[in-house]
Amino acid sequence: MARITKKPEERRLEIIKTAEKLFRENGFSNTPVDAIIKEMGVAKGTYYYYFKSKEDILEAIVEYQLDQLVQMVEQIANDASMDALTKMRLLLSGSHIGDEDTKEVIEQLHLPANRELHEVTNIQTVLKLSPIFAKIVEQGNQENVFNTRYPLETMQFLLTGGQFLLDGGLFNFSEQEIIDRRLAMQEIVEKALGAEPGTFDFMNNTVSEGDKND
Repeated sequence: MARITKKPEERRLEIIKTAEKLFRENGFSNTPVDAIIKEMGVAKGTYYYYFKSKEDILEAIVEYQLDQLVQMVEQIANDASMDALTKMRLLLSGSHIGDEDTKEVIEQLHLPANRELHEVTNIQTVLKLSPIFAKIVEQGNQENVFNTRYPLETMQFLLTGGQFLLDGGLFNFSEQEIIDRRLAMQEIVEKALGAEPGTFDFMNNTVSEGDKND
């Protein structure tokens, strides 16, 4: 059977996706490099040509997931058929962006050994997403649902606060403490963007009225 030759970027992405799948299924600690190699059916040297360690591929997965996130946010932000509030609702409902596929990676970023990678990831998230969100805010200004003079700078503050304070893995907040901070975050977002109170209720649509009134 003829050997299949792939372009370097294709092979690298294949390794990333395979490792991401195995980390999600078995956990990072329970997935040795040999398991990734076996799943792919390639020589060990092929893996080590692209990645020197399992930590290296974790960094690559984080970068890949962030790039995917940026593409998704850009697609929504550039959709001319939607108003600004619809775009915000799609992106911020539930006070998070992402899905269960990122859970294992996020747990690994919370480990002390990965603190530097976690910090870099948070910084890059804010730097890459804030200009896109600022574009939505500018649209909201034009539609008279927002009123803020500094869309980019405001979104940088909001995203930084959301990335840091609402990261339960850093502060070990209880479930109620996280709910309280999400409610506070909604109020802060509305005031920072000059939106009417309640405009961003969708950020906390899982919070009951009883929680809001406590």
